[in-house]
Amino acid sequence: MPEGDSVWRAANQLHQALAGQELTASDFRVPRFATLNLAGWTVSEVVPRGKHLLMRVQGPDGQKLTIHSHLKMEGAWQVYPAGGRWRKPGFTARCVLRTAAADAVGFSLGVLEVVRTDAEDSVVGHLGPDLLGPDWDPAEAERRIRSAPDVPIGVALLDQRNLAGIGNIYRCEACFLSGVHPASPVSAVEDLQTLMTDAKQLLEVNLGSGRRVTILNPRGLPVGRQAGRPGYWVYGREHRPCLKCGTHVGHDVLGKPGGEEERHIYFCPQCQPLLPLL
Repeated sequence: MPEGDSVWRAANQLHQALAGQELTASDFRVPRFATLNLAGWTVSEVVPRGKHLLMRVQGPDGQKLTIHSHLKMEGAWQVYPAGGRWRKPGFTARCVLRTAAADAVGFSLGVLEVVRTDAEDSVVGHLGPDLLGPDWDPAEAERRIRSAPDVPIGVALLDQRNLAGIGNIYRCEACFLSGVHPASPVSAVEDLQTLMTDAKQLLEVNLGSGRRVTILNPRGLPVGRQAGRPGYWVYGREHRPCLKCGTHVGHDVLGKPGGEEERHIYFCPQCQPLLPLL
């Protein structure tokens, strides 16, 4: 599933290509909106909200709508020159927006819907503070996380109702940097602010193009982007030596009680001991 930095980059690319431009055609390839025609509407802006994309458009009569999409596991937005050849199969396209200069195509979108702009809260109002947004509020994020002290911290970090933008990669890497086992309960995590600060920094340093890297130098700049050097501390590195202590990196699955939403976790058993419920 794309992380918050991926969604931020997609929103930025779409905004650069479409903001201020009039749509010459639209094609919503989902039954609910198949007859919606936004030709003649102007794109006001494209903004990210956690892992959600909000494309705001205005009609000739002043009516305002928002095209809301979520990439889920396999979705992607791509921008092409007008009439350009698509790099993904046409049958996976769920939304096509055309201007005189560009085509924006949403492929395999997990969510695609159109709502009134003044009703955006109906689709993103449940989200917690956005690590990459102007609404970031670490105190509020901590309050939400600590409201369920028995929940594993790794589950709490992925719950977008607590804070928006963290995916599995940053969940694993931020936990490693803070020496916290992802399966440890929230109540056992003393310094939640540092953990969230680490996650925010990792997201921010990866907003540019290029390979994602979570190993930073003392100045907070990414290292390890050279060929053959690891980009992550623990993510995807099971059975390989921890880059800090040499212990083999562990691997497990973690999800909500009952086996719901299980995701892979990676951790160093030595650097991240599993803490008991307090």
